[in-house]
Amino acid sequence: MNRQAKIYQSAQRVVLINLFWLLAVTIATLLRYDGNFPSEKLDRVLLLGVIGGSLNALVNQIFAKNFANYRVASLEEVFALTVSTCFVTIILTVNLLVFSFPLLPRSVPLVAGLLALLIQFLSRLVISRKTYKTLFSNSAGSNTLIYGAGITGRQVVEQMLLKSEEFRPVGFLDDDESKKNLKIFGRKIFGGIELLEQIVAEYELKILIIAFSGIEVAQLFDIEKRCRNLSVTLKIIPNPFEIMSRNLQLGDIATVSEEDLLGRRPIKPDESKIATFLLNKKILITGAGGSIGSEIARQVDRFNPDGLFLLDRDENALLSLQLSLMGDGLLANPNLILADVRDDFRIFEVLDELRPDVVFHAAALKHLAILERFPQEAFKTNVLGTQNLIDSALKSNVKYFVNISTDKAADPISELGKTKLLTEQQISAVSELGKKYISVRFGNVIGSNGSFLNTFRYQIKSGGPVKVTHPEITRYFMTVSEAVHLVLQSVLIGENGETLILDMGNPVSIDAVAKRMIGASGKNIEIEYTGLRKGEKLHERLVGVNEKIYRGKHKDIMHTKVEPIVTGQD
Repeated sequence: MNRQAKIYQSAQRVVLINLFWLLAVTIATLLRYDGNFPSEKLDRVLLLGVIGGSLNALVNQIFAKNFANYRVASLEEVFALTVSTCFVTIILTVNLLVFSFPLLPRSVPLVAGLLALLIQFLSRLVISRKTYKTLFSNSAGSNTLIYGAGITGRQVVEQMLLKSEEFRPVGFLDDDESKKNLKIFGRKIFGGIELLEQIVAEYELKILIIAFSGIEVAQLFDIEKRCRNLSVTLKIIPNPFEIMSRNLQLGDIATVSEEDLLGRRPIKPDESKIATFLLNKKILITGAGGSIGSEIARQVDRFNPDGLFLLDRDENALLSLQLSLMGDGLLANPNLILADVRDDFRIFEVLDELRPDVVFHAAALKHLAILERFPQEAFKTNVLGTQNLIDSALKSNVKYFVNISTDKAADPISELGKTKLLTEQQISAVSELGKKYISVRFGNVIGSNGSFLNTFRYQIKSGGPVKVTHPEITRYFMTVSEAVHLVLQSVLIGENGETLILDMGNPVSIDAVAKRMIGASGKNIEIEYTGLRKGEKLHERLVGVNEKIYRGKHKDIMHTKVEPIVTGQD
């Protein structure tokens, strides 16, 4: 809706509320005078009605900013109407008692307030009846079943019925036994997910939509397999981190991807403390053009920090990030910084000038196979680059420093893992009072650059074979948005020198993923097992054998402290 339309709609509401109050005050006056309206008091009646209506509209604006967005005749709207109207009634009554203005019987504003509330309820119910008539008569689209009869499921179905010809919702599944046989918009809640096959056959369903975010990966795998066997399209709402700053729309609902199957975790966003922490702080992100760095930038940018500075040595990566954040590719924004963490003088120059409050250090070389061939490059960027940044941050009095690490740092056998463990040890060596320098360790990030899923997709598209290193190889996975959200949580709960380890759930079989993708393609493609590469483990660990782990304030974050070591400059 454009701005003019919103202004017009707001003006309509103000006029209606004033009319409701004029009618309410008139009826209240008639009741007070036993049906004989005192014509000499007409001006006072009109004045009280206008004052009441104007105050009611103002209170709605102040105390119920989302008033117009409440579902018609919903519990939220009823509560908002009641609170705002009662508040105005109290003001008018107190004013009449204290100042005798306008001079009318004291019962008039009290009765008028109740009548105004009743009139508003009746008007909304009339609108609600029309809405429900539209909902029940909608029969377009493919037969669709909604899994999840909570608030999100209700919103999804309401939007389908009002705005979409693609979906025709026929009912709900929900594992909460207390909801069984209840109805939402006339659509029945049949029971739990175990009834999927029965309901699909009975109603000739074509689409199943998972309308809640806290679904376990194992369950998602099982439902996806069942839907494939039933020839039902499985769709899912975005994870909560992708829609935090806006309302869910039907266009957000997408077919379940491999990323969903591997990385989705039942994590509930907790943004209030993050927002408070980032308020009025200058933030510097290194490796800002990479997968992790750019997602940190996007999530931090939503909280409007005092300054968000993006550093990368890749100008093309900075260009892509600027386009996604700012909508232009001019590269003229002073918050974009072209620099290399290997250059100690340049890094000190940048931090000395910016004096950031928080540094998120995501700059790194991370591809295991090539770093095995060029270990000196891994050391220069991952170890020396990190030490350059730590030294400059301490000299510039940076209070918070978050180093992004990897599960390969747990009992490392690869150059990547060894260099990343060294960065954790460098962080552990920072002992200055009043500082919080921490590392955050997690596994494979779905959606990051160089993801094996893209390789599998390419190999399947090309006719195969799909190459897997070992039939038993497993890895931990998490989506980039969920990983970064827990990174932001970590800076709140970590203690100086700690390594915080994100709980990634259960490891996933890469062979099973390859077979699932081949099956979904409908092609007859072979899998070729190539053998483990140098530095590659069959099973990754999140925690080293000799590392002592303890739980803190967040159930998805573990804490440890690696042995400190000082590497590089003094």
